[in-house]
Amino acid sequence: MRWAAVPALIAVLGACEGAETREIVRDSGTGRGGTPVFKDEYKKQSLFGEEGLTFGGKKKKKPSAGEGGGGIGVNSFLWRATLDTISFMPVSSADPFGGVVITDWHSQSEAPSERFKLNVYIIGRALRADGVRVAVFRQVNRGSGQWTDAAVEKGVDTKIEDAILTRARQLRHETLQE
Repeated sequence: MRWAAVPALIAVLGACEGAETREIVRDSGTGRGGTPVFKDEYKKQSLFGEEGLTFGGKKKKKPSAGEGGGGIGVNSFLWRATLDTISFMPVSSADPFGGVVITDWHSQSEAPSERFKLNVYIIGRALRADGVRVAVFRQVNRGSGQWTDAAVEKGVDTKIEDAILTRARQLRHETLQE
C-alpha cells in the first residue's frame, strides 16, 4: 500500500517543478540623484533544486562567483565572513542552514560595565549588499550585577554589516584568484 503512494507523491511534487517566483534584484546602475535602480527578475525555481531530482548519484555543479559553494544553506562567503568578523565574541548559536549566528554577551576589558550581543542573519545564497542583517543589543551594569537594556549608537549595525560584506568580498576575490 505504501509503495503505491510513491508514484503519486512524485507526480504531485513534479507538478511543482518550474514555478516562477519574482525577486527584486538591485541593478548595478543608479537613477536620478544617485538612487539605486531596481529591476524585477523572474527566476524559475524547482522543488528539487537547479538540477532536478536524480537517482543513483548527483552531478556536482561548480558554484557561480556570487553564490559560493559548500554544503550550507546560505552564501558561504557571507557565512565565513560573519564568523571572521565577529570572532572576538563568543558564539552562542550558529545555524549554517538557516543563516543565523547568535553571540553571547561580550564585555571589553576597557569598558566592563557595558556588554554587547549580536544576532546576524544571512539572507539567501547570493553575495549581495542586502544579504546580511545585524541586530545589536547593548546592556549597561547599573551596579550590584543588575544589567539593564541601553540604546545602541545609531549606525553600529550598518558598520558591522559593512565589515562582513567587505570581508566576504575579500574571501570571494581570494577564491577567484586560486
